[in-house]
Amino acid sequence: MTRDSVEGPLAARILDALLREDYGGLRSRVAPDGRALVLPTRRVRLTAPETPFLSAVAVDPGQALRLGDVFRAVRAVADPRDDVDAFERECRDALTVIRLHEDARPAVLRRLARIPDALRVGPGVFYEALAAYNDHPVHPMGRSRTGLSMADVSRYAPEFAQSFPLRWAAVRDATRVGEHPAWWPGPSEVGLRGDEPLFPVHPLAVPHVRDEPGAFLAPDPYLQVTPTLSMRTVTAGPRCHVKVPLPTSTLGLRNRRTIVPGTLPDGALVERLLRRVLEREDLPVLLADEQTYGHADSPLLAYLVRRFPPETERAHIVPVAALLAEAPEGGHVIERWDVEALFGDYLSALFSWNVTLFGYGIALEAHQQNVALVLDDGAPLRLLVKDNDGALIDTGVLGSRLAPSAGTDPRDLIDRRMTTRDPDALARVFVTITLHLCAAAPAFGLAERGLLPLRTGLGLVRDRLDAALGAGHGFLRSRTLDAAALPGKAMLTAGTLVDKARTGAADINKHYGPSGPNYLRDTTCC
Repeated sequence: MTRDSVEGPLAARILDALLREDYGGLRSRVAPDGRALVLPTRRVRLTAPETPFLSAVAVDPGQALRLGDVFRAVRAVADPRDDVDAFERECRDALTVIRLHEDARPAVLRRLARIPDALRVGPGVFYEALAAYNDHPVHPMGRSRTGLSMADVSRYAPEFAQSFPLRWAAVRDATRVGEHPAWWPGPSEVGLRGDEPLFPVHPLAVPHVRDEPGAFLAPDPYLQVTPTLSMRTVTAGPRCHVKVPLPTSTLGLRNRRTIVPGTLPDGALVERLLRRVLEREDLPVLLADEQTYGHADSPLLAYLVRRFPPETERAHIVPVAALLAEAPEGGHVIERWDVEALFGDYLSALFSWNVTLFGYGIALEAHQQNVALVLDDGAPLRLLVKDNDGALIDTGVLGSRLAPSAGTDPRDLIDRRMTTRDPDALARVFVTITLHLCAAAPAFGLAERGLLPLRTGLGLVRDRLDAALGAGHGFLRSRTLDAAALPGKAMLTAGTLVDKARTGAADINKHYGPSGPNYLRDTTCC
Protein backbone atom coordinates (compact mmCIF):
# COMPACT_ATOMS: atom_id res chain seq x y z
CA MET A 1 0.00 0.00 0.00
CA THR A 2 1.43 3.37 -0.97
CA ARG A 3 1.68 6.36 1.33
CA ASP A 4 -1.03 8.19 -0.65
CA SER A 5 -3.42 5.23 -0.49
CA VAL A 6 -3.12 5.27 3.33
CA GLU A 7 -3.55 9.00 3.95
CA GLY A 8 -6.48 9.54 1.60
CA PRO A 9 -8.86 6.96 3.14
CA LEU A 10 -7.87 8.06 6.67
CA ALA A 11 -8.58 11.72 5.86
CA ALA A 12 -11.95 10.73 4.37
CA ARG A 13 -12.90 8.73 7.48
CA ILE A 14 -11.95 11.61 9.79
CA LEU A 15 -13.85 14.21 7.79
CA ASP A 16 -16.78 11.81 7.55
CA ALA A 17 -16.87 11.48 11.37
CA LEU A 18 -16.68 15.25 11.85
CA LEU A 19 -19.55 15.73 9.42
CA ARG A 20 -21.56 12.99 11.13
CA GLU A 21 -21.06 14.71 14.49
CA ASP A 22 -21.79 18.11 12.94
CA TYR A 23 -18.65 19.45 14.56
CA GLY A 24 -18.63 23.24 14.38
CA GLY A 25 -21.81 23.19 12.28
CA LEU A 26 -20.12 21.39 9.37
CA ARG A 27 -23.48 20.11 8.13
CA SER A 28 -24.49 23.66 7.26
CA ARG A 29 -21.73 23.58 4.64
CA VAL A 30 -23.28 20.71 2.69
CA ALA A 31 -24.39 21.90 -0.75
CA PRO A 32 -28.16 22.10 -1.35
CA ASP A 33 -28.06 19.05 -3.61
CA GLY A 34 -26.28 17.06 -0.86
CA ARG A 35 -23.44 16.08 -3.17
CA ALA A 36 -20.60 18.15 -1.75
CA LEU A 37 -19.21 19.60 1.44
CA VAL A 38 -18.16 23.15 0.63
CA LEU A 39 -14.96 24.06 2.47
CA PRO A 40 -12.96 27.31 2.26
CA THR A 41 -10.35 25.79 -0.04
CA ARG A 42 -12.19 22.99 -1.86
CA ARG A 43 -15.38 21.04 -2.43
CA VAL A 44 -15.39 17.55 -0.95
CA ARG A 45 -17.48 15.03 -2.82
CA LEU A 46 -20.21 13.30 -0.79
CA THR A 47 -22.14 10.10 -1.45
CA ALA A 48 -25.54 8.92 -0.27
CA PRO A 49 -25.33 5.19 0.54
CA GLU A 50 -28.41 3.17 -0.40
CA THR A 51 -28.46 1.84 3.15
CA PRO A 52 -26.59 4.31 5.37
CA PHE A 53 -25.05 3.19 8.65
CA LEU A 54 -24.77 6.25 10.91
CA SER A 55 -25.35 9.16 8.56
CA ALA A 56 -27.42 9.79 5.44
CA VAL A 57 -24.38 11.17 3.60
CA ALA A 58 -20.75 10.11 3.64
CA VAL A 59 -17.46 11.52 2.40
CA ASP A 60 -16.47 9.76 -0.81
CA PRO A 61 -13.20 7.90 0.01
CA GLY A 62 -12.23 7.77 -3.66
CA GLN A 63 -11.10 11.40 -3.92
CA ALA A 64 -7.59 12.70 -3.31
CA LEU A 65 -7.89 13.99 0.26
CA ARG A 66 -5.06 14.78 2.65
CA LEU A 67 -4.95 15.43 6.38
CA GLY A 68 -4.24 19.05 5.53
CA ASP A 69 -7.72 19.26 3.99
CA VAL A 70 -9.18 18.01 7.28
CA PHE A 71 -7.13 20.43 9.34
CA ARG A 72 -8.19 23.41 7.25
CA ALA A 73 -11.83 22.35 7.55
CA VAL A 74 -11.56 22.06 11.34
CA ARG A 75 -9.82 25.38 11.76
CA ALA A 76 -12.47 27.04 9.61
CA VAL A 77 -15.28 26.00 11.98
CA ALA A 78 -13.51 25.55 15.35
CA ASP A 79 -14.23 27.59 18.43
CA PRO A 80 -11.04 29.31 19.68
CA ARG A 81 -11.28 27.19 22.84
CA ASP A 82 -11.25 23.88 20.95
CA ASP A 83 -8.11 21.75 21.25
CA VAL A 84 -7.34 21.69 17.55
CA ASP A 85 -3.60 21.16 18.08
CA ALA A 86 -4.25 17.96 20.03
CA PHE A 87 -6.68 16.79 17.37
CA GLU A 88 -4.09 17.31 14.63
CA ARG A 89 -1.47 15.40 16.64
CA GLU A 90 -3.90 12.54 17.07
CA CYS A 91 -4.56 12.45 13.31
CA ARG A 92 -0.85 12.44 12.47
CA ASP A 93 -0.19 9.73 15.08
CA ALA A 94 -2.92 7.58 13.52
CA LEU A 95 -1.41 8.00 10.05
CA THR A 96 2.05 7.05 11.31
CA VAL A 97 0.75 3.94 13.07
CA ILE A 98 -1.28 2.83 10.03
CA ARG A 99 1.83 3.11 7.86
CA LEU A 100 3.78 1.15 10.47
CA HIS A 101 1.06 -1.51 10.41
CA GLU A 102 1.13 -1.81 6.65
CA ASP A 103 4.89 -2.38 6.74
CA ALA A 104 4.77 -4.88 9.62
CA ARG A 105 1.58 -6.84 8.91
CA PRO A 106 3.00 -9.41 6.41
CA ALA A 107 5.77 -10.51 8.78
CA VAL A 108 3.41 -10.62 11.78
CA LEU A 109 0.88 -12.71 9.86
CA ARG A 110 3.60 -15.14 8.81
CA ARG A 111 4.65 -15.50 12.45
CA LEU A 112 1.09 -15.99 13.65
CA ALA A 113 0.45 -18.55 10.89
CA ARG A 114 3.12 -20.76 12.45
CA ILE A 115 1.18 -21.01 15.71
CA PRO A 116 -0.42 -24.48 15.81
CA ASP A 117 -4.20 -24.56 15.99
CA ALA A 118 -4.01 -26.25 19.38
CA LEU A 119 -2.28 -23.13 20.76
CA ARG A 120 -4.82 -20.71 19.30
CA VAL A 121 -7.48 -21.73 21.81
CA GLY A 122 -8.11 -20.23 25.23
CA PRO A 123 -7.95 -16.56 26.27
CA GLY A 124 -4.61 -15.90 24.58
CA VAL A 125 -3.48 -13.26 22.11
CA PHE A 126 -3.77 -14.89 18.68
CA TYR A 127 -7.15 -13.37 17.78
CA GLU A 128 -6.44 -10.21 19.75
CA ALA A 129 -3.35 -9.47 17.65
CA LEU A 130 -5.31 -9.94 14.42
CA ALA A 131 -8.11 -7.67 15.65
CA ALA A 132 -5.64 -4.86 16.36
CA TYR A 133 -5.16 -4.31 12.61
CA ASN A 134 -8.83 -3.45 12.13
CA ASP A 135 -10.13 0.10 12.35
CA HIS A 136 -12.64 1.11 15.00
CA PRO A 137 -16.16 1.10 13.48
CA VAL A 138 -16.85 4.71 14.52
CA HIS A 139 -13.66 6.47 15.65
CA PRO A 140 -11.38 6.98 12.63
CA MET A 141 -8.17 7.38 14.67
CA GLY A 142 -8.63 4.23 16.72
CA ARG A 143 -5.06 3.12 16.05
CA SER A 144 -3.54 6.30 17.49
CA ARG A 145 -1.84 6.05 20.88
CA THR A 146 -1.06 9.55 22.04
CA GLY A 147 2.31 10.06 23.68
CA LEU A 148 3.94 6.80 22.54
CA SER A 149 6.77 6.61 20.05
CA MET A 150 6.70 4.21 17.13
CA ALA A 151 9.38 2.20 18.94
CA ASP A 152 7.03 1.93 21.92
CA VAL A 153 4.18 0.82 19.67
CA SER A 154 6.34 -1.78 17.91
CA ARG A 155 7.53 -3.21 21.23
CA TYR A 156 4.35 -3.18 23.29
CA ALA A 157 1.26 -2.91 21.06
CA PRO A 158 -0.88 -6.03 20.51
CA GLU A 159 -0.64 -5.96 16.72
CA PHE A 160 3.01 -7.00 16.96
CA ALA A 161 2.36 -9.85 19.45
CA GLN A 162 5.69 -9.38 21.21
CA SER A 163 6.19 -10.64 24.75
CA PHE A 164 8.08 -8.58 27.33
CA PRO A 165 8.92 -8.78 31.06
CA LEU A 166 6.58 -7.08 33.51
CA ARG A 167 7.99 -4.67 36.07
CA TRP A 168 6.90 -4.44 39.72
CA ALA A 169 6.78 -1.87 42.49
CA ALA A 170 6.40 -2.12 46.26
CA VAL A 171 3.64 0.24 47.33
CA ARG A 172 2.86 1.64 50.75
CA ASP A 173 -0.70 2.40 51.86
CA ALA A 174 -2.18 0.15 49.20
CA THR A 175 -5.63 -1.41 49.01
CA ARG A 176 -5.74 -4.99 47.76
CA VAL A 177 -8.90 -7.02 47.28
CA GLY A 178 -9.36 -10.70 46.41
CA GLU A 179 -7.17 -13.75 46.18
CA HIS A 180 -4.05 -13.24 44.12
CA PRO A 181 -2.76 -15.92 41.73
CA ALA A 182 -0.23 -18.45 42.96
CA TRP A 183 2.36 -17.05 40.55
CA TRP A 184 2.22 -13.56 42.08
CA PRO A 185 5.81 -12.72 43.09
CA GLY A 186 7.15 -12.01 46.54
CA PRO A 187 9.59 -9.15 47.23
CA SER A 188 12.69 -11.37 46.97
CA GLU A 189 11.67 -12.51 43.48
CA VAL A 190 11.88 -8.95 42.17
CA GLY A 191 14.99 -7.93 44.09
CA LEU A 192 13.35 -6.23 47.08
CA ARG A 193 13.28 -6.68 50.82
CA GLY A 194 10.35 -5.97 53.09
CA ASP A 195 6.70 -6.94 52.95
CA GLU A 196 4.99 -4.06 51.14
CA PRO A 197 2.36 -5.15 48.57
CA LEU A 198 3.69 -5.60 45.05
CA PHE A 199 1.96 -3.92 42.13
CA PRO A 200 2.59 -4.89 38.48
CA VAL A 201 3.93 -2.01 36.38
CA HIS A 202 3.94 -1.77 32.60
CA PRO A 203 7.45 -0.95 31.29
CA LEU A 204 6.07 2.20 29.63
CA ALA A 205 4.82 3.42 33.02
CA VAL A 206 8.15 2.92 34.82
CA PRO A 207 9.33 6.57 34.51
CA HIS A 208 6.03 7.79 35.97
CA VAL A 209 5.91 5.25 38.80
CA ARG A 210 9.40 6.27 39.89
CA ASP A 211 7.94 9.68 40.75
CA GLU A 212 4.94 8.31 42.66
CA PRO A 213 5.14 8.92 46.44
CA GLY A 214 5.23 5.71 48.43
CA ALA A 215 6.17 3.52 45.48
CA PHE A 216 9.52 1.73 45.19
CA LEU A 217 10.32 0.29 41.78
CA ALA A 218 11.77 -3.21 41.97
CA PRO A 219 15.12 -3.71 40.20
CA ASP A 220 14.20 -7.07 38.69
CA PRO A 221 11.40 -7.79 36.23
CA TYR A 222 9.19 -10.80 36.80
CA LEU A 223 6.81 -12.66 34.47
CA GLN A 224 6.90 -12.64 30.68
CA VAL A 225 3.63 -11.22 29.31
CA THR A 226 2.02 -10.43 25.94
CA PRO A 227 -0.39 -7.55 25.23
CA THR A 228 -4.03 -8.16 24.42
CA LEU A 229 -6.20 -5.94 22.22
CA SER A 230 -6.53 -3.28 24.93
CA MET A 231 -2.70 -3.04 25.19
CA ARG A 232 -2.81 -2.18 28.91
CA THR A 233 -4.13 -5.69 29.59
CA VAL A 234 -1.58 -8.49 29.26
CA THR A 235 -1.60 -12.26 29.45
CA ALA A 236 -0.26 -13.45 32.79
CA GLY A 237 -0.72 -17.19 33.09
CA PRO A 238 -3.28 -19.86 32.22
CA ARG A 239 -6.73 -18.26 31.82
CA CYS A 240 -5.46 -15.11 33.52
CA HIS A 241 -4.90 -11.53 32.37
CA VAL A 242 -3.70 -8.47 34.29
CA LYS A 243 -4.73 -4.90 33.50
CA VAL A 244 -2.20 -2.20 34.40
CA PRO A 245 -2.13 1.58 33.81
CA LEU A 246 -0.62 2.94 30.61
CA PRO A 247 0.50 6.57 30.16
CA THR A 248 -1.29 7.05 26.85
CA SER A 249 -4.69 7.87 25.36
CA THR A 250 -6.80 6.09 22.77
CA LEU A 251 -10.05 7.09 21.07
CA GLY A 252 -9.44 10.68 22.06
CA LEU A 253 -6.99 12.67 24.12
CA ARG A 254 -9.33 12.59 27.13
CA ASN A 255 -9.63 8.80 27.09
CA ARG A 256 -6.62 8.10 29.28
CA ARG A 257 -5.49 4.48 29.59
CA THR A 258 -4.56 4.86 33.24
CA ILE A 259 -6.83 3.23 35.86
CA VAL A 260 -9.03 5.45 38.00
CA PRO A 261 -9.08 3.60 41.36
CA GLY A 262 -12.86 3.79 41.80
CA THR A 263 -13.47 1.89 38.56
CA LEU A 264 -12.09 -1.31 40.11
CA PRO A 265 -14.65 -1.82 42.91
CA ASP A 266 -17.37 -0.49 40.60
CA GLY A 267 -16.57 -3.05 37.92
CA ALA A 268 -16.44 -5.82 40.51
CA LEU A 269 -19.85 -4.78 41.87
CA VAL A 270 -21.43 -4.81 38.41
CA GLU A 271 -19.96 -8.25 37.73
CA ARG A 272 -21.56 -9.60 40.91
CA LEU A 273 -24.83 -8.02 39.85
CA LEU A 274 -24.61 -9.69 36.42
CA ARG A 275 -23.98 -13.03 38.10
CA ARG A 276 -27.21 -12.59 40.06
CA VAL A 277 -29.04 -12.05 36.79
CA LEU A 278 -27.46 -15.19 35.30
CA GLU A 279 -28.60 -17.19 38.31
CA ARG A 280 -32.18 -16.28 37.39
CA GLU A 281 -31.97 -16.35 33.59
CA ASP A 282 -30.89 -19.11 31.21
CA LEU A 283 -28.55 -17.20 28.93
CA PRO A 284 -25.52 -18.28 26.81
CA VAL A 285 -23.09 -16.00 28.64
CA LEU A 286 -19.86 -16.48 30.57
CA LEU A 287 -18.38 -13.76 32.77
CA ALA A 288 -14.73 -13.11 33.47
CA ASP A 289 -13.87 -12.97 37.18
CA GLU A 290 -12.68 -9.44 38.01
CA GLN A 291 -12.87 -9.56 41.80
CA THR A 292 -9.11 -9.26 42.47
CA TYR A 293 -7.50 -5.85 42.22
CA GLY A 294 -5.34 -3.28 43.95
CA HIS A 295 -4.91 0.47 43.99
CA ALA A 296 -3.05 3.17 45.86
CA ASP A 297 -5.36 6.11 45.09
CA SER A 298 -3.33 6.92 41.98
CA PRO A 299 -4.27 6.35 38.32
CA LEU A 300 -0.72 5.02 37.77
CA LEU A 301 -0.69 2.64 40.73
CA ALA A 302 -3.47 0.14 40.20
CA TYR A 303 -4.12 -3.26 38.68
CA LEU A 304 -6.89 -5.74 37.92
CA VAL A 305 -6.51 -9.52 37.81
CA ARG A 306 -8.91 -11.04 35.29
CA ARG A 307 -9.60 -14.77 35.47
CA PHE A 308 -11.45 -16.64 32.74
CA PRO A 309 -13.86 -19.53 33.35
CA PRO A 310 -12.77 -23.14 32.67
CA GLU A 311 -15.07 -23.32 29.64
CA THR A 312 -12.69 -21.03 27.77
CA GLU A 313 -9.61 -23.22 28.14
CA ARG A 314 -10.06 -25.30 24.97
CA ALA A 315 -12.35 -23.02 23.01
CA HIS A 316 -11.55 -20.40 20.40
CA ILE A 317 -12.10 -17.05 22.16
CA VAL A 318 -12.75 -14.61 19.33
CA PRO A 319 -13.40 -10.95 20.23
CA VAL A 320 -16.12 -9.42 18.09
CA ALA A 321 -13.40 -7.02 16.88
CA ALA A 322 -11.53 -10.00 15.39
CA LEU A 323 -14.35 -11.55 13.34
CA LEU A 324 -13.58 -9.47 10.24
CA ALA A 325 -9.80 -9.47 10.70
CA GLU A 326 -7.50 -10.85 8.04
CA ALA A 327 -6.51 -14.42 8.92
CA PRO A 328 -2.86 -15.52 8.64
CA GLU A 329 -3.77 -18.29 6.17
CA GLY A 330 -5.79 -15.89 4.00
CA GLY A 331 -9.40 -14.83 4.07
CA HIS A 332 -10.95 -13.60 7.30
CA VAL A 333 -11.21 -15.02 10.80
CA ILE A 334 -14.97 -15.59 10.59
CA GLU A 335 -14.51 -17.79 7.52
CA ARG A 336 -13.16 -20.57 9.73
CA TRP A 337 -16.85 -21.17 10.50
CA ASP A 338 -20.05 -20.94 8.45
CA VAL A 339 -20.39 -17.16 8.16
CA GLU A 340 -24.16 -16.77 8.04
CA ALA A 341 -24.88 -19.42 10.66
CA LEU A 342 -22.25 -18.09 13.06
CA PHE A 343 -23.39 -14.49 12.65
CA GLY A 344 -26.99 -15.47 13.30
CA ASP A 345 -26.12 -17.52 16.40
CA TYR A 346 -23.95 -14.69 17.68
CA LEU A 347 -26.74 -12.13 17.24
CA SER A 348 -29.20 -14.40 19.06
CA ALA A 349 -26.86 -14.61 22.04
CA LEU A 350 -25.99 -10.90 21.92
CA PHE A 351 -29.57 -9.68 21.89
CA SER A 352 -30.99 -12.23 24.32
CA TRP A 353 -28.34 -11.16 26.85
CA ASN A 354 -28.59 -7.42 26.40
CA VAL A 355 -32.37 -7.22 26.04
CA THR A 356 -32.73 -9.29 29.21
CA LEU A 357 -30.35 -6.94 31.01
CA PHE A 358 -32.34 -3.95 29.75
CA GLY A 359 -35.37 -5.47 31.42
CA TYR A 360 -33.40 -5.33 34.67
CA GLY A 361 -32.47 -1.70 34.04
CA ILE A 362 -28.89 -2.46 32.95
CA ALA A 363 -27.08 -1.41 29.78
CA LEU A 364 -23.48 -2.52 29.34
CA GLU A 365 -20.73 -0.52 27.67
CA ALA A 366 -19.59 -3.88 26.26
CA HIS A 367 -18.20 -3.04 22.82
CA GLN A 368 -16.35 -5.19 20.28
CA GLN A 369 -13.25 -5.45 22.45
CA ASN A 370 -15.08 -6.57 25.60
CA VAL A 371 -17.40 -9.17 24.05
CA ALA A 372 -15.98 -12.40 22.63
CA LEU A 373 -17.46 -15.48 21.03
CA VAL A 374 -16.65 -18.75 22.81
CA LEU A 375 -16.48 -21.33 20.03
CA ASP A 376 -15.93 -24.93 21.07
CA ASP A 377 -16.54 -27.77 18.62
CA GLY A 378 -19.82 -29.44 19.39
CA ALA A 379 -20.93 -26.88 21.99
CA PRO A 380 -23.44 -24.05 21.43
CA LEU A 381 -21.99 -20.58 20.97
CA ARG A 382 -21.61 -18.56 24.14
CA LEU A 383 -20.54 -15.00 24.81
CA LEU A 384 -17.68 -14.05 27.09
CA VAL A 385 -18.16 -10.63 28.73
CA LYS A 386 -15.56 -8.64 30.64
CA ASP A 387 -14.74 -5.12 31.85
CA ASN A 388 -18.03 -3.91 33.33
CA ASP A 389 -17.02 -0.54 34.83
CA GLY A 390 -18.85 1.44 32.12
CA ALA A 391 -22.32 0.04 32.74
CA LEU A 392 -25.37 2.27 33.16
CA ILE A 393 -28.03 1.17 35.66
CA ASP A 394 -31.58 2.40 36.12
CA THR A 395 -31.81 1.96 39.87
CA GLY A 396 -35.60 2.15 39.89
CA VAL A 397 -36.06 -0.65 37.36
CA LEU A 398 -33.35 -2.80 38.93
CA GLY A 399 -34.84 -2.40 42.38
CA SER A 400 -38.19 -3.64 41.11
CA ARG A 401 -36.56 -6.81 39.68
CA LEU A 402 -33.78 -7.59 42.17
CA ALA A 403 -33.89 -6.78 45.86
CA PRO A 404 -30.74 -4.91 46.91
CA SER A 405 -28.23 -7.16 48.64
CA ALA A 406 -24.79 -6.77 50.14
CA GLY A 407 -22.23 -6.50 47.37
CA THR A 408 -24.72 -5.85 44.55
CA ASP A 409 -26.41 -2.63 45.63
CA PRO A 410 -25.94 0.07 42.95
CA ARG A 411 -26.14 2.67 45.68
CA ASP A 412 -22.61 1.54 46.61
CA LEU A 413 -21.16 2.52 43.23
CA ILE A 414 -18.42 5.12 43.57
CA ASP A 415 -19.04 6.66 40.14
CA ARG A 416 -22.56 8.02 40.36
CA ARG A 417 -22.57 8.57 36.58
CA MET A 418 -23.24 4.83 36.33
CA THR A 419 -26.77 5.27 37.67
CA THR A 420 -29.82 6.88 36.08
CA ARG A 421 -33.60 7.03 36.28
CA ASP A 422 -33.89 7.97 32.60
CA PRO A 423 -34.94 5.05 30.34
CA ASP A 424 -33.83 6.99 27.26
CA ALA A 425 -30.30 7.23 28.65
CA LEU A 426 -30.30 3.46 29.02
CA ALA A 427 -31.64 3.01 25.48
CA ARG A 428 -28.90 5.24 24.04
CA VAL A 429 -26.23 2.96 25.50
CA PHE A 430 -28.01 -0.10 24.12
CA VAL A 431 -28.28 1.43 20.64
CA THR A 432 -24.78 2.91 20.36
CA ILE A 433 -22.95 -0.10 21.86
CA THR A 434 -24.97 -3.28 21.40
CA LEU A 435 -26.78 -2.35 18.21
CA HIS A 436 -24.35 -0.07 16.34
CA LEU A 437 -20.96 -1.48 17.35
CA CYS A 438 -21.66 -5.14 18.11
CA ALA A 439 -24.41 -5.96 15.61
CA ALA A 440 -24.74 -3.52 12.71
CA ALA A 441 -21.04 -2.68 12.24
CA PRO A 442 -20.16 -6.37 11.67
CA ALA A 443 -23.11 -6.70 9.27
CA PHE A 444 -21.89 -3.77 7.18
CA GLY A 445 -18.31 -5.07 7.45
CA LEU A 446 -19.29 -8.53 6.22
CA ALA A 447 -20.98 -6.94 3.23
CA GLU A 448 -17.99 -4.73 2.41
CA ARG A 449 -15.75 -7.81 2.36
CA GLY A 450 -18.14 -9.81 0.20
CA LEU A 451 -18.75 -12.35 2.96
CA LEU A 452 -22.49 -11.83 3.48
CA PRO A 453 -24.94 -9.67 1.50
CA LEU A 454 -26.07 -6.60 3.42
CA ARG A 455 -29.71 -7.58 2.96
CA THR A 456 -28.96 -10.89 4.68
CA GLY A 457 -26.82 -9.41 7.45
CA LEU A 458 -29.24 -6.64 8.39
CA GLY A 459 -32.11 -9.07 8.05
CA LEU A 460 -30.45 -11.25 10.69
CA VAL A 461 -29.97 -8.21 12.94
CA ARG A 462 -33.65 -7.29 12.60
CA ASP A 463 -34.94 -10.82 13.08
CA ARG A 464 -32.78 -11.66 16.09
CA LEU A 465 -33.52 -8.33 17.78
CA ASP A 466 -37.25 -8.74 17.10
CA ALA A 467 -37.18 -12.22 18.63
CA ALA A 468 -35.32 -11.01 21.72
CA LEU A 469 -37.69 -8.07 22.23
CA GLY A 470 -40.80 -10.23 21.91
CA ALA A 471 -43.98 -8.61 23.20
CA GLY A 472 -42.65 -7.48 26.55
CA HIS A 473 -40.15 -4.79 25.58
CA GLY A 474 -42.30 -2.14 23.89
CA PHE A 475 -40.16 0.79 25.04
CA LEU A 476 -36.90 -0.64 23.71
CA ARG A 477 -38.65 -1.68 20.49
CA SER A 478 -39.79 1.93 20.04
CA ARG A 479 -36.19 3.08 20.39
CA THR A 480 -34.76 0.50 17.98
CA LEU A 481 -36.84 -1.35 15.38
CA ASP A 482 -39.61 1.26 15.25
CA ALA A 483 -37.51 4.41 15.78
CA ALA A 484 -37.49 7.10 13.10
CA ALA A 485 -33.79 7.71 13.78
CA LEU A 486 -31.03 6.22 15.95
CA PRO A 487 -28.66 8.10 18.27
CA GLY A 488 -24.93 8.22 17.57
CA LYS A 489 -21.90 9.16 19.61
CA ALA A 490 -19.86 12.31 19.01
CA MET A 491 -16.51 10.72 19.80
CA LEU A 492 -14.16 13.22 18.15
CA THR A 493 -15.98 16.21 19.61
CA ALA A 494 -16.05 14.94 23.20
CA GLY A 495 -12.88 12.84 23.15
CA THR A 496 -10.46 15.48 21.91
CA LEU A 497 -11.82 18.73 20.52
CA VAL A 498 -14.25 20.12 23.12
CA ASP A 499 -13.91 19.81 26.89
CA LYS A 500 -16.70 18.49 29.13
CA ALA A 501 -17.43 21.91 30.59
CA ARG A 502 -18.69 22.98 27.16
CA THR A 503 -20.20 19.76 25.81
CA GLY A 504 -22.13 19.28 29.04
CA ALA A 505 -21.29 15.56 28.95
CA ALA A 506 -20.83 14.03 32.38
CA ASP A 507 -19.09 11.11 30.63
CA ILE A 508 -17.23 11.71 27.37
CA ASN A 509 -17.97 8.11 26.35
CA LYS A 510 -21.69 8.82 26.54
CA HIS A 511 -21.80 12.10 24.62
CA TYR A 512 -24.17 12.02 21.68
CA GLY A 513 -24.31 13.96 18.44
CA PRO A 514 -27.02 14.18 15.79
CA SER A 515 -29.17 11.13 15.22
CA GLY A 516 -28.70 9.02 12.12
CA PRO A 517 -30.99 6.97 9.86
CA ASN A 518 -32.52 3.75 11.18
CA TYR A 519 -30.98 1.07 8.97
CA LEU A 520 -33.31 -1.50 10.58
CA ARG A 521 -36.48 -0.04 9.08
CA ASP A 522 -35.56 -0.58 5.42
CA THR A 523 -36.61 -4.17 4.68
CA THR A 524 -35.93 -3.80 0.95
CA CYS A 525 -32.31 -2.63 1.18
CA CYS A 526 -29.36 -3.90 -0.77
